[in-house]
Amino acid sequence: MPGKVFKIGTFSDWVGLFDDWRKEVGVDHDDIRGFHFDTLYGAIETDEIQFGHYKGRPKWESVRQIPTQNMRDAMLNMIVYQGDTEFASVEQQRWLFQSAPTDWDRRALTRVMIEEMRHGWQMCAVLIDHFGSTGKVEAQKMLERRAFENKRLLNAFNEEVDNWMDFFTYTDFVDRDGKFQLQMLKFSAFAPIGRSMSYMLREEAFHMGTGNDGLRRVVEGGVIPPWLIQKYLNKWISGSYDLFGTDNSSSAHWAYVWGLKGRYDEPRNATAPDLDDINDYNRNLYRDEVSGLVQRFNASLKPGSEPLYAPDIKFNRAIGKWKEQRFHPQTGAAVDEKEYPQKLGEWLPTADDKKLLKDIIANEPRWIAPKEGAKDPLASIAEPRKSAINISAN
Repeated sequence: MPGKVFKIGTFSDWVGLFDDWRKEVGVDHDDIRGFHFDTLYGAIETDEIQFGHYKGRPKWESVRQIPTQNMRDAMLNMIVYQGDTEFASVEQQRWLFQSAPTDWDRRALTRVMIEEMRHGWQMCAVLIDHFGSTGKVEAQKMLERRAFENKRLLNAFNEEVDNWMDFFTYTDFVDRDGKFQLQMLKFSAFAPIGRSMSYMLREEAFHMGTGNDGLRRVVEGGVIPPWLIQKYLNKWISGSYDLFGTDNSSSAHWAYVWGLKGRYDEPRNATAPDLDDINDYNRNLYRDEVSGLVQRFNASLKPGSEPLYAPDIKFNRAIGKWKEQRFHPQTGAAVDEKEYPQKLGEWLPTADDKKLLKDIIANEPRWIAPKEGAKDPLASIAEPRKSAINISAN
């Protein structure tokens, strides 16, 4: 598909490219092929803009109503980045089917992939329906980039997810960042995006639950050593910190002023925001949430084990004020420049760690505790979404 000329005239044209993409990246399995993808819009809490300069005015139903070109471009950019992550995650996880620890996990993976595809579908539908030729171009490019070619827009979505420890940690913490991003867009002044979020958030909850429960089962299994589990927590949680964007971001500043994207706790938070600290404010709320989740795992550790923790917000950062600086993941203390490369191998997965993990998964059938009394993950995914405004493109 990469290199094809622009050829989207209607959403149906894009659906053809979507079908080609599924085949090309290897996720056109029977359960996925048979799923009926829809564009789903739910209700919004109010028709009035809820924060920023335009607060109290009617939300914008079309791009033409958005007051300036800069604002329209900013909204388009947010949609592109959100959609890009959805398709990227499918590409990252595409090889996990054969190594699923149970049939339940394989079917849960199938559901996660279906819903991530639908989220990308939703974002592309908004682009094509509302942003003219530019939106059509971006929707096509969304299906041309590849995570395994290092071409997705955010670094975390070019990383390999090649084992089930990666998958569980990814869905618990990277998808949790996704929940934060969707929640921040839920109250957008651009009504089609606000209406898109309710079903995406509902579906995202299953992904996070799959990851969190999977990690709990890994800890309860007691086969994978806690120090190795910690390395994967350090890898994916520190990468998720970066997904909130740079500190002192002018883009986040203006997105708030324009009413396009709020704080995670908008509109419950009645305090005036620090517009130069929007990204860090949301990042710290995320860190507080994941810290509590990691603490719960410790109750299932074997007696005498070192407790698990969420890494310090300064650790292993690739953007912002802590970019490429050297900090201890647990204490946040500065680490000597000469010692840091060796220490980093103690804190993040190495090639030897990945080999050990794969050996455990391949040779220890009880590496993960069983999933007790669970319903089929795919049983409810096709239930009618009766409260949605269903705009099917099939």
